[in-house]
Amino acid sequence: MRSWRLPEIETPDGSRSPVVLHSSDEGRAVLIGLLPGQKLGDHQVKEHAFLVVVDGTARIEAGDDKLDATAGTMVAFDPDERRVVASDAGAKILLMLAPWPGEGHYRGDAVL
Repeated sequence: MRSWRLPEIETPDGSRSPVVLHSSDEGRAVLIGLLPGQKLGDHQVKEHAFLVVVDGTARIEAGDDKLDATAGTMVAFDPDERRVVASDAGAKILLMLAPWPGEGHYRGDAVL
């Protein structure tokens, strides 16, 4: 068994210092800090994505859906579903991707 105390893990540069907690063929877990005013701009991934707000608040937009998510909120996205995640006051989010890497995920000069 492995465990993590997510609120205690440092992400000093916000989205510029994500922490990969786990990575295997089954999935990947990444802790991402968002400093006040930071956002993960319009993006998508090839994997199923599960986002959990660990601390603070985040504004999540996917298509016409918008959610002001507080700590404890979990959101699921389908592969290739576009989204924006932003925080006015700062947040810490856990992003889980499965499987890792997903079909069609670009890795350097090869597509898996």
